Amino acid sequence: MIIFSISKIKNMEVKEITELEALEIIFDNHYSKIMPRLSKHFIGGYLDDKLVAVMTLGWGVQPLNTIKKLFPSLISKDYYEIGKMCLLEELPKNSESIFISKVIKFVKENYEWIKVIFTWADGILGKPGYVYQASNFMYGGYIMTDLYISENGEKVHPRTAQGVMNERDGYNIGRRPDKDFLIEHGWSHYRGKQFRYVYFCNKRYRRRLLKESTVDWNQPFPKDKDIFWKKKNLQDGTWYEADNIAYNEEASIKYNKTALSNKKRTDKVKNARKFFEF
Repeated sequence: MIIFSISKIKNMEVKEITELEALEIIFDNHYSKIMPRLSKHFIGGYLDDKLVAVMTLGWGVQPLNTIKKLFPSLISKDYYEIGKMCLLEELPKNSESIFISKVIKFVKENYEWIKVIFTWADGILGKPGYVYQASNFMYGGYIMTDLYISENGEKVHPRTAQGVMNERDGYNIGRRPDKDFLIEHGWSHYRGKQFRYVYFCNKRYRRRLLKESTVDWNQPFPKDKDIFWKKKNLQDGTWYEADNIAYNEEASIKYNKTALSNKKRTDKVKNARKFFEF
């Protein structure tokens, strides 16, 4: 295993890469295999010509609605949302914040129209967003979100769960799994926090945007103690506090079809590489 020093990390080269290059790193190293559908840019960090870090920039499922809820004067083209960020495990502590700062600089130099970078920290997966706190992002509170865990420990997003129900019922009504489905298939239903963060790329707009924003971006940063989970009792429909979410990072992909399709793409590349290396 190659060990890189912090001084080496500070000289990391940052540039655009292909989606497939990003997928290879994400599938081998990230806790979530779902690539946001509206990913626009794939940014890679290189050390000695080796790809060691990846960040995707784009939008969530409702680009315009998301930003207008936070900053009424902005539209989709004014911001990017961080979809995925992944670094190789052999990189030293603090590498993430260094990589973020380099990506932000890259954004300012290459996408000068971008006013803010928005992101969520997966509190529901035990992540308060320490890396964003260390990277001069501002914190704007949290929302409660749902997550399903399948019978083999696979994390299933509510939108994916709706698709599973649609396939079962044979039509598209956007209904989430009901009690009978969850019990029959051995799924669990959890709730937890998603923490919102923002970085202002353009100082000229910062004061105005803070003034117009619908949320307070000067709230105290969340810590581990602010994370909690609730699990649904499938028998009576009540919610109770849980110590954690019982998901399996090594679970095979069964329900997340987009992730399964991307995995097949990366596997083809890996197999081809092995063939030609042989």
